[in-house]
Amino acid sequence: METIRQWLKENRITEVECIVPDMAGNARGKFTPTDKYLSQNNRLPESILVQTVTGDYVDEHDELVNPADTDMILVPDPNAVRINPWANEPTAQIIHDCYTRDGDPHPISSRNILKLVLEKYKEKGWKPVIAPEVEFYLVQRNLDPDERLKPPVGRSGRSERTRQSYSIDAANEYENFVELMYDYCEKMNLDVDTLIHESGSAQMEINFLHGDPLDLADQVFTFKRTVREAALRQNIYATFMAKPMADEPGSALHLHQSLVDIETGRNIFVDENGQENDTFRHFIGGMQEYIPGFISFFAPNVNSYRRFTPDIAAPTSLHWGYDNRTTGLRVPDSSPEAKRLENRFPGADCNPYIAIAASLACGYLGIVNKVNPTAPYEGSCAHEPISLPRSQEHALRLLADCPEATEMFGDVFVRAWHAIKRDEYEEFNRVISPWEREYLLLSV
Repeated sequence: METIRQWLKENRITEVECIVPDMAGNARGKFTPTDKYLSQNNRLPESILVQTVTGDYVDEHDELVNPADTDMILVPDPNAVRINPWANEPTAQIIHDCYTRDGDPHPISSRNILKLVLEKYKEKGWKPVIAPEVEFYLVQRNLDPDERLKPPVGRSGRSERTRQSYSIDAANEYENFVELMYDYCEKMNLDVDTLIHESGSAQMEINFLHGDPLDLADQVFTFKRTVREAALRQNIYATFMAKPMADEPGSALHLHQSLVDIETGRNIFVDENGQENDTFRHFIGGMQEYIPGFISFFAPNVNSYRRFTPDIAAPTSLHWGYDNRTTGLRVPDSSPEAKRLENRFPGADCNPYIAIAASLACGYLGIVNKVNPTAPYEGSCAHEPISLPRSQEHALRLLADCPEATEMFGDVFVRAWHAIKRDEYEEFNRVISPWEREYLLLSV
């Protein structure tokens, strides 16, 4: 706390956003005057960890958290303290870890789940290194959910209507937003690197520099808030929905992953001669073997499964390949020191803590269980049979039959996740879509 106290004083902070990530990856917390923040123990009701995306509490609430709706203890992470650049007053946002009243890490906290997986790697003497790539769309303000989303008007006075992948001029259409976003990111010490215009209309991708998984999860969590805020300042929206528009590609959160030896710092995916070794092959094999059971952590919402569509730049099977973007698991061209595997399954709508934890968990299980991968796929696998779930309900059934998820994340967390996502699916399933009225009303 002394480090944080000094930082708040040096930056003349008058208000603190006391934040925890919820299960959906959104910020929950409270605003507190700085003097009050420093003079009290900060707490939040633990029930916020078992809320659905609609704000409802799951039926199993009393089995997962204390029925009395007690508080959990919040402990700030001094490595997750940042300026809030869009606030009117000097404001800090501080990400906190959640603990039970007995002092144990809260079993349903997504940040704690990532820490749990990283600890398993540490026990083996390994340190994961990741680099996320985050895609999102800019859209016109949408005040009526029944209206389809539309690309915003750019500085030319026109909206995009054609594919503009990697177009510099198309990205410059939203120059004011881009400049504000980078300005916010710089003030918040977010390690954003390259920005590109993706293939969708007004779809962007930001790459992060590689680094520590927990720090990068914090950065992605913060970045999503930052992008939405920068867009609002331009009177538009930014969305991280996995599939916001029917005729456009989905948005992903690609994860580049490598492992280094803690003592030597050497990449353990290659041998002394720089050649891929069994550790790397087993890491790939684990991804192929366990992703089906873990897929709901990469595709957490009912909309997520609309992204897994053939021919629209998203994986539909468990193949892997060398520099092959049609596969869900890609080995980029690199030097031996940078040997890594890219996981292309997570959607941009995922909770970054949980998605990173799940991805590393699958690789870890592959190494310790010595799972061999298939042969690398050559050519386009876009027309291979779809081997991924096409609905949230199917994904949850696979999770229920995956004891490895409980092994890695703990029973309480998996039960809470299953309960939340099942409730969200049932809520969605009560909505009758325009498609059903259009084609079934008078035809069946």
